Amino acid sequence: MQEYVIWFIEAVFGLAMFINAILFLPQAIKLYKTKNTKTLSLITFFGFDIIQVTSILHGYIRNDKILMFGMLLSLIFCGSVTFLLIYYKIKYKTT
Repeated sequence: MQEYVIWFIEAVFGLAMFINAILFLPQAIKLYKTKNTKTLSLITFFGFDIIQVTSILHGYIRNDKILMFGMLLSLIFCGSVTFLLIYYKIKYKTT
């Protein structure tokens, strides 16, 4: 494959990994501001965290730095939602 095609695909993939991570940020901000956990599923966000951890490990094994760092960024943002969900559920005793 041509070098410029490979570079383009990797650039688009890197951008997609960044966008994937950023998509968790509005939820984290909304949760932090409202402290309302009723409409969010802890199981779903925990599941996302598990997928991101396994993707990071896969990226490490395959030496795929774009995947590894993209999923690490996603884990940070998604993990912040998971943390806030647990924190506010305990603090305000919601289900």
